[in-house]
Amino acid sequence: MAEVSSTIDALLHENREFPPPPDFAREAVANDPGIYDRAAKDPEAFWAGMAKELHWFKPWDKVLQWDPPFAQWFVGGKLNVSYNCLDRHLDGPRRNKAALIWEGEPGDWKVYTYWDLHREVCRFANALKSLGVEKGDRITIYLPMIPELPIAMLACARIGAPHSVIFGGFSAESIRGRINDCESKLIITADGGYRRGNVVPLKRNVDEALEETPTIEKVVVVRRTGTADDLMQSGRDIWWHDAVEGQSAKCDAEPMDSEDMLYLLYTSGTTGKPKGIVHTTGGYLVGVYTTSKYVFDLKEDDVYWCTADIGWVTGHSYIVYGPLANGATSVMYEGTPDHPDRDRFWAVVEKYGCTILYTAPTAIRTFMKWGEEYPERRDLSTLRLLGTVGEPINPEAWIWYWQNIGQGRCPVVDTWWQTETGMILVTPLPGLTTLKPGSATKPFPGITADVVDENGIPVAPGQGGLLVLTKPWPAMLRTIYGDPDRYIEQYWSRFPNLYFTGDGCKKDQDGYLWLLGRVDDVINVAAHRISTMEVESALVDHHAVVEAASIGRSDDIKGQAVVAFVTLKDTVTPSDELKVELKKHVTQKIGAIARPDDIFFTAELPKTRSGKIMRRLLRDIAEGRAIGDTTTLADSSVIQTLKEKYGEETEG
Repeated sequence: MAEVSSTIDALLHENREFPPPPDFAREAVANDPGIYDRAAKDPEAFWAGMAKELHWFKPWDKVLQWDPPFAQWFVGGKLNVSYNCLDRHLDGPRRNKAALIWEGEPGDWKVYTYWDLHREVCRFANALKSLGVEKGDRITIYLPMIPELPIAMLACARIGAPHSVIFGGFSAESIRGRINDCESKLIITADGGYRRGNVVPLKRNVDEALEETPTIEKVVVVRRTGTADDLMQSGRDIWWHDAVEGQSAKCDAEPMDSEDMLYLLYTSGTTGKPKGIVHTTGGYLVGVYTTSKYVFDLKEDDVYWCTADIGWVTGHSYIVYGPLANGATSVMYEGTPDHPDRDRFWAVVEKYGCTILYTAPTAIRTFMKWGEEYPERRDLSTLRLLGTVGEPINPEAWIWYWQNIGQGRCPVVDTWWQTETGMILVTPLPGLTTLKPGSATKPFPGITADVVDENGIPVAPGQGGLLVLTKPWPAMLRTIYGDPDRYIEQYWSRFPNLYFTGDGCKKDQDGYLWLLGRVDDVINVAAHRISTMEVESALVDHHAVVEAASIGRSDDIKGQAVVAFVTLKDTVTPSDELKVELKKHVTQKIGAIARPDDIFFTAELPKTRSGKIMRRLLRDIAEGRAIGDTTTLADSSVIQTLKEKYGEETEG
């Protein structure tokens, strides 16, 4: 595997700093800097203190049992995630507080109070029981971003049936593989969902998948688009509204062991069989509850919007479980940011008075491309905190977000974590941390992370290496479903008793962490190792560029040459002169060794449905070879367009 270089210079030149606004710091949920020392001195006591803020049917006997690489948290404790997200809020003023605000792409919307949500979850939990679902049964959920999705998740958690949510854009083949891996008993889907005004045929995809899924007994279908009435199979399929009709609005929450599985979430994987990441009950809930509270500075009157899809871990942790465990108001949106126009996100912020916005750097760079006119159409004055998630954010994209969306008054929490970690691990605390654009800053209190070289030795400040986690954390994955050997090999075999994240990272003189992306996204030019993140940040720093992806192409002399795919602002015209200018700009920002040999202009970059750039496909184009697996692409036509436009050029 390629490594990051021992010295990372390019991002060291980013010296802009933004201390917390005084008024924000004064009222912040986390405003005592001593929280870091207390958590470092006794992390188990810190996490136990946070766990005590939740409801437990039975207290734990031991906070942590660590038998590397297997951890158990809150050993012997009994709790229920659904109870903590719903029931414990019903005896006070939160009973009639908005828990979930949902906006459909066509413009329909609903508001569920905590009482409403509790009622619907109990009714559907009873419906699942009536269909034969028992504690321990795995349930697959393949739904669009509609309220029935979190309702189904919470209903599964209520009765102790682990759920496996599959993103609504995945194919029948992907659904089939995930169902068969966990031997799911029942699948919950919808007739369709809306995306850019079109209907995504979810029921049709499920029917195709179920041709080879022997464990599925029942299919529950939400009527969303009215497009699949003729596809319902008698004896197997049942409409959601029929399933819940006549069901009681009371369903006792099942006491679950802290280490009982809460859910499975499959990583799509670029090669090999998708990994079923196992998250359990107690530690996971404590982790997402705590990070939601402190990272997003949650207050009783906040309207919090995480723009992710619940099909990804961000939606699990920071649309559903974390915010609802805190008694927050969580916004959920079904569609895309450009339908019916490019101001849709800002229209949602304005309509519901959102105070917190958590979105992806890829989305921010797209908004940059579209221009400031779209956020300027809307009143964004209610926003008080911004966040980013999904991949490292380029400093210039950070600044654009802070200026144009936060209007220079909102702290930006740039967060790093993974499907496997379950919770945010590296992040600012907005009332305490001085921000540096492009840096996720420091580990969350109680989290111990470090940057090491290829031998596992910590690097000095100012150097780069590999990001590792040196101690267990509550929401960590427990294993890969059905494959503990792969769990050990994937995450724990590289360095003894250290969790290897797979990400490159730089540590600056202040101890701040600068994430550089996956370590296989490193270019080896004449024995110099250059992070793709560095090159891309240098390109995005140019006034004409909104997004870039860089890769290494085989070169007989240098080993690899830098090749960049660049998306320009809508107002900029591509030209050979601009290519020369961009190459010069990278040279000035990083050095001659990082100068791209080729720059290709493209209206869009190939991305997964969670917004990550698929650099391996760009490498296929640059090397002039057959395009690899594209099943996880959000839009497969993007790579086809690039292949047609540049394939012959790169082959030549």
